[in-house]
Amino acid sequence: MYAALGLTLVYAVVEAVAGLMSGSLALVSDAGHMVTDAVALGIAAFAAWISRRPPSARLSFGFMRAEIIAAVLNAGFMLALVAVIAGAAIVRMFSPHNVDGEVVTVVAGFAIVLNLAMVWLLSRGEKNLNTRAALLHVMGDLLGSVAALASGVIISYTGFTLIDPILSLFICALVLASSLRLLRDGIHALMEGVPLGMSLEGVGRDMAAVAGVNSVHDLHIWTLSSNRTVLSAHVVVNDLGGWNGVLDRMHAMLGERYRIEHATLQPEIAGGRLYRICEPGEEP
Repeated sequence: MYAALGLTLVYAVVEAVAGLMSGSLALVSDAGHMVTDAVALGIAAFAAWISRRPPSARLSFGFMRAEIIAAVLNAGFMLALVAVIAGAAIVRMFSPHNVDGEVVTVVAGFAIVLNLAMVWLLSRGEKNLNTRAALLHVMGDLLGSVAALASGVIISYTGFTLIDPILSLFICALVLASSLRLLRDGIHALMEGVPLGMSLEGVGRDMAAVAGVNSVHDLHIWTLSSNRTVLSAHVVVNDLGGWNGVLDRMHAMLGERYRIEHATLQPEIAGGRLYRICEPGEEP
């Protein structure tokens, strides 16, 4: 990630200078995007480092949530960038500028190679929400570089300068969609929602099907970090004497089937009943 950060900063300066000299909004917007990439990668690298710090008396889970906060911040940066570029593109559509297509083509071509190298570097790293945010920035920049290259080629051969702001808006639309998805996932995690792709009811039924379990209620599942899911529940059994065996089987099932390694389970004695999830405020 640090190598990707250094490469991004260096080429952002190159693109910005080339964009100003050539008059290309697509190139300048791509440079701006690369600057936010650098900020995003910096935040991601810091979050990856601090998330490994051990728990403390005040932060019993440590800094695991740092990567999720970083992803939300990065999505916010992307949305702000989209707004700025879209505004500039709309203004440019009504007041076209001369653009040096050849300069744009050459610089954008090198940017594509650089972005592909960064995608390769990041895709080899740990897969979590934080890395996904950084990779989103780089993928968005790759699309921006492709659009800038197309803009340069079209302007060089046709002189159609309006393609520059049009492709800039196209970049904005692509980045906007990805940023909103990332923001949604990050906020969902911060709100301690059930991890996307996991069914609360399905997990509960599997828990209730474990040998020795009568039913399950007060089930909660949330994301602590991208690679750590946490669960808590009340487990109704007929005999507390066999609780240790039930607990072992429950942990094994949750770990193997759902990769949940941290589960807090409270045993209860009650009559037999089917699994259900209690509504908020409802007595189990």
